[in-house]
Amino acid sequence: MVNFNILAGDFAPFVVSYLFNSDTNSLTVLNQSPTGGNCSWISLHPTNKNILYSVSEVSPIGGLQSFTIGPEGALSSPIDTISSEGDRPAFTVPLSTGQVAVVNFDGGNALVVPTEAENPLEFVSSFTPIVFDAPISHPHMVLEHGSEVFIPDLGADKVWRLVEDGAPGVFKVHGQIDQPTGSGPRHIAIRGNTLYTLHETASTLTQQDIPSAPNGTTGPLIANFSGAVMRAAEIQLAEASPSFPEPFIYVSNRNIGDPPLDPRGEAITIFRVEPRLEPIGFVFTGLDQIRGMELGGPENEFLIASGVAGDGGTIMLKRMEGGRNLEILARNTEFPTRSTFVWLN
Repeated sequence: MVNFNILAGDFAPFVVSYLFNSDTNSLTVLNQSPTGGNCSWISLHPTNKNILYSVSEVSPIGGLQSFTIGPEGALSSPIDTISSEGDRPAFTVPLSTGQVAVVNFDGGNALVVPTEAENPLEFVSSFTPIVFDAPISHPHMVLEHGSEVFIPDLGADKVWRLVEDGAPGVFKVHGQIDQPTGSGPRHIAIRGNTLYTLHETASTLTQQDIPSAPNGTTGPLIANFSGAVMRAAEIQLAEASPSFPEPFIYVSNRNIGDPPLDPRGEAITIFRVEPRLEPIGFVFTGLDQIRGMELGGPENEFLIASGVAGDGGTIMLKRMEGGRNLEILARNTEFPTRSTFVWLN
């Protein structure tokens, strides 16, 4: 395959559709679709690639929206919109059950919203908000793992473990995996029974075994590496494949203060996973505050990334040397910032 369509959201009321041509290494804008609110995070339906979910990250109450995806990635008007029941929803993802999870970063709560069985574009209002029991709570991501839902909480320094409590839309916290005090767990990845947690405040990547549930909910750290100068943001796990015989983890930096931004831009750090977790290199990107980063293409050969500050635009990178390195193939600066991506093919 040569041509790839990628959608990109941002702290703006529209989604951009990009076309990446892997023969010419060109990244061009196809169209721009209005959404309303700040569509800072977007996610595809797991089986119907014509359905997109988006947050509206606004205060004091945000929203969750659904769209259909047309030719060249153009979006319909919002099909359905529902309140997120909290302040600044920063992440959404559909679950395998047909429900859609959303977390409110400044609301300290989360929702798991059912959808209509015959129409996943329509939300069902029978849900109960999940409030996290912590003095400060900033949930920032949702990851489904078996029958559980894991939510890293940047404010509480915990990864909450949730399960459905008798009915769709009704979930409860039945455990937690404590993280180092003040570390700020932001995003996570899971491989087998291993949890990898990227900490924003400490700028570290940690590894630990996932304890059995519901008891024994704190697992000791196996590894703890500094992955960036400050404010780590995004984590991408690439499993082994014929062209990439080793698994790797790629993490981004999001410098939001001192020290000043390196003139070469933020870096993406590369971690080997086997036989043990260890950093093996990094690549400067010319971007400022990399918040959006997503693997895609055959065997996850490519990595698209952008910052939420500056004018570095969006870049397309290629995994090189079996995944041990990254090369920038293309840059598009028509939209100087983007915060979230999904690959349509």
